[in-house]
Amino acid sequence: MCGVIALLLADGGVDCAPELFDGLTVLQHRGQDAAGIVTASTSASWRDTHFKSHKDIGMVRDVFQEKQMMELQGNIGIGHCRYPTAGSSSVHEAQPMYVNYPCGLALAHNGNLTNADEERSALVRELRHLNTSSDSEVLLNIFGEELRKELEKVRPRDADGNARPVTPRRDEISPALVFNAVRSCMARCRGGYAVVMLIHNVGVLGFRDPWGIRPLCLGQRTSATAVGSTDYMLASESVALDQAAFTLMGDIAPGEAVLILPLKEQMDTGSHRKSLFRESCHSNSILSPCLFEHVYFARPDSVMDGVSVYEARLNMGKKLAEKIVKLYGPNHGIDVVIPVPDTARTSALECAETLGVPYREGFIKNRYIGRTFIMPGQIARRKGVRMKLNTVKSEFDNRCVLLVDDSVVRGTTATELVNMSREAGAVEVCIASASPEVLHANVYGIDVPTKGQLISHNRDAKEVAKCLGAKWVVFQDLTDLEDAIRSCNPNIKEFEGSVFSGSYVTKDITQEYLDDLEDRRPFYERPKAGKLDVHR
Repeated sequence: MCGVIALLLADGGVDCAPELFDGLTVLQHRGQDAAGIVTASTSASWRDTHFKSHKDIGMVRDVFQEKQMMELQGNIGIGHCRYPTAGSSSVHEAQPMYVNYPCGLALAHNGNLTNADEERSALVRELRHLNTSSDSEVLLNIFGEELRKELEKVRPRDADGNARPVTPRRDEISPALVFNAVRSCMARCRGGYAVVMLIHNVGVLGFRDPWGIRPLCLGQRTSATAVGSTDYMLASESVALDQAAFTLMGDIAPGEAVLILPLKEQMDTGSHRKSLFRESCHSNSILSPCLFEHVYFARPDSVMDGVSVYEARLNMGKKLAEKIVKLYGPNHGIDVVIPVPDTARTSALECAETLGVPYREGFIKNRYIGRTFIMPGQIARRKGVRMKLNTVKSEFDNRCVLLVDDSVVRGTTATELVNMSREAGAVEVCIASASPEVLHANVYGIDVPTKGQLISHNRDAKEVAKCLGAKWVVFQDLTDLEDAIRSCNPNIKEFEGSVFSGSYVTKDITQEYLDDLEDRRPFYERPKAGKLDVHR
């Protein structure tokens, strides 16, 4: 899971890097492994400018210091914050990525291509060199190749009918040509992806996979310095727009592409000059957003696909409480509901309200420790729990405590929290998960491990509770989770919930693919043979 952002300021004399930095900081929860920004200028020397770029391993605030920010000049740019989907961490894998073919392209990508190996081989056959193992580089080169093919169709020809080797003119790379390249790119790429791109001498491009698995939204703002003009922003979540005072125009639709042209390159349509172009680039798109975005990754103050994440999580908490009462009756014996910060707070609050028991903050979070779920390595995750959280002992002492978490994946965090609760004086510890049992690997850009590492694999709720040392564990029903989100936007008919159901919306995932995915994981991420419980 990653965060992407793109920004085009109408005033060519204003640098966009500070606002890209702020936007990435707001999106930091989506990835803490690496960060990067690429900028360019749409000034009078636009045709002669270079892309300015800086990226490195680390948090946004650490990657970009004053020196780097001063060098990132230009009013148009894209940014990326990354976490590795297979445990790897390398500056070479950091984004945005760049290719000079056919006209200079920079890409920031959130998601995962499920046919990356197949397309990598095809690119090699087309004499393209790939310098990393990243599927993002594959996607970038696919688009570059498809854009080249479109350019070939409009290039000036010599007497023999051969295309002249000249730098593409601005008027050659029309919105229709770019959208045709996106259309061909979507026909080749399978999986989940939300992409923002900087196209030299053109503008900013954004597009989203045909299922809308990975999120991408669009916002606008009246330019403060270019009178009568509009600034535009694309981002993974609406909170990035909010912090920069952009108005949310809505989400990029599944299979849709958006092209934003700079002020001096806006196209005269007769009645007015147009800078924003939108077009559907897939004939069979259907909105199937990722459930885990609403459960865990997204900030509660975001709006995604017309759904308030905060409202959806309130609904999750209410339904979770109703299931607890159904299983254990109104005399459930719970004295206090304590959330696992931060993601589960909203669900825990409504769960406590529905159960009629006090809600208390029993865990205090160290704000300078990252999210343990996305830490590469089991040892790092286990150590990270104790470093990240500490207990308020008075809230646990001599009480039956219900810990509400967004999900229980490997069980590492839950086990440590049960132990910490008992050390703080809890008589009994129960666990409620706002999501169903995580039973399957994710292949669309979230680092959910393979089955052997999942604590709910081949275990029912009672067995999971025994492994965690809890009195009992309650998981949300999948239908209740879907209803909790759909009630905020009834137009969503389907969801991508493969980690819970094992049903992959792209219909191309085989057992062979999943086995290969497990074989590629780092050795410290693989299940230990012959060990009953690898989660504790």
